Amino acid sequence: MAKQLMKGCEAVAEAAIMAGCRYFFGYPITPQNDIPEYMARRMPQVGGCFLQSESEVAAINMVYGASAAGARVMTSSSSPGISLKQEGMTYIAGAELPCVVVNMVRGGPGLGSIQPSQGDYFQATRGGGHGDYHPIVLAPSSVQEAVDLMQDAFDLADQYRTPVMILADGIIGQMMEPVEFTERKSTRVLPKKDWAATGWTPASDRPRAIVNSLYIEVDELQELNDRLQARYKIIRENETRAELYHTEGAEIIICAYGTVARICKSAINLLEKQGCKVGLFRPITVWPFPEKELAAVMAQDSVKKAVTVEISAGQMVEDVKLAVNGTKPVEFFGKPGSYTPTAEEIAEYIIKSAREA
Repeated sequence: MAKQLMKGCEAVAEAAIMAGCRYFFGYPITPQNDIPEYMARRMPQVGGCFLQSESEVAAINMVYGASAAGARVMTSSSSPGISLKQEGMTYIAGAELPCVVVNMVRGGPGLGSIQPSQGDYFQATRGGGHGDYHPIVLAPSSVQEAVDLMQDAFDLADQYRTPVMILADGIIGQMMEPVEFTERKSTRVLPKKDWAATGWTPASDRPRAIVNSLYIEVDELQELNDRLQARYKIIRENETRAELYHTEGAEIIICAYGTVARICKSAINLLEKQGCKVGLFRPITVWPFPEKELAAVMAQDSVKKAVTVEISAGQMVEDVKLAVNGTKPVEFFGKPGSYTPTAEEIAEYIIKSAREA
């Protein structure tokens, strides 16, 4: 299929449809409004269901219902809207249901701005809602990668019966890039959804399906949590992903994700012309964070320190420090709100940091 120029939000929506999503429930908020607008037009064409809910709270509970019936279902929002969905997300995690949630992050806290940000990292990777749960969180750095990750997101959700979040900033949602859509079948062996509540009669040869996240008895709740934690351990062992860029022989490793990582690549190219040996470590899964992969990069004798670059006051930097575990210094460069550093600003900081090493 030939490449086509598409806005990020619309490309993500089309990729979800190609991945088998047939139910979308959402509520408008900038900068992700193009997703529900696109879904409203496309879902009827593929025999799917689009419904604009009365609120974000209603949308996530509709996701709960459709997933409980075994459907591939998605919702999307931006920052404050995702905050409102957190209660429903923890219910979905507790009920062991698969779904995909897209967050096109905007500035905060509060209503903040409609400009891009990375201030939702803690919310996404620490669960956001109450209880001991984790969604899998994928962080694309381009529109094409966002498209490619949609199939993976639905497959991961079905395999592990868990919410999966696409964590992208408003830049990815609003910019236009050439993308290619390719039909591909899942490479994973996905379990049957015999737990789904699809109707039951007394004559049925299967037990009644009960979808629930309420456990009054302590032992039953403990059993659920043990099951979830065992699942998260498997996810940590098998599902981490990262991109390495010019890391071999580097003296400074920049750690960045999303579109900021692309700016960091430009900064590295500028620095290499000045003789600086700098590489990039880009997590693609920000939960589970690729700790072992980063630790291996940082263990190189040539590496003196890491510098984490974010559009935030410093959130992923905490995971970087945990992975490095005190073996090398870890610095932070970035600003909260929606300030996006330029390649020149990042390069200037790295040069200054190298002199102080």
